[in-house]
Amino acid sequence: MKYFTILFLLIISPLMVSAGDGSPSPDEALKIQEGVASYYGKGFHLRKTANGEIFNMMEMTAAHKNLPFGTMLKVTNLKNGKEVWVRINDRLPQTSRRIIDLSKGAAQELDMVQDGIVKVKLEVPDFETMAYLMEHYQGNKPQGLRLRMYESPIEIEFEKPDFSGLTLEINIESG
Repeated sequence: MKYFTILFLLIISPLMVSAGDGSPSPDEALKIQEGVASYYGKGFHLRKTANGEIFNMMEMTAAHKNLPFGTMLKVTNLKNGKEVWVRINDRLPQTSRRIIDLSKGAAQELDMVQDGIVKVKLEVPDFETMAYLMEHYQGNKPQGLRLRMYESPIEIEFEKPDFSGLTLEINIESG
């Protein structure tokens, strides 16, 4: 049995797949966009949003150019590392240079009210949401969105096992 285990390891270990540096770091795997965020409040408070809801500037909501209504996003302020979860319920104009417009409540959580605009990273909660967005856009994803399951392609390396120096000893005992 000992020889079988050694033989098995010699043959199988070189065939194992190596993901190398191709897989994303855990904090980048669910990132879909990075750019500038702003916030809106009093001027739109208690008015209708694009999805028909009444806007409450203190709720954790946001406007995006094209993400489906109801999409949950983690927004990270890249200046200070603070994070907030928001739900998309409104639209930004397609001509906007900003990637997201946050409610005042979300902006306060990110400590960005004083700055007005900050650089942010947008992430989805899980790979199921990423898959849903990929299906939603069906290959016509909006420019600027990163919708893929991996940061970069995974490289697969196979090595041929070298059996030239291998000797195999088989002991057969008869009973």
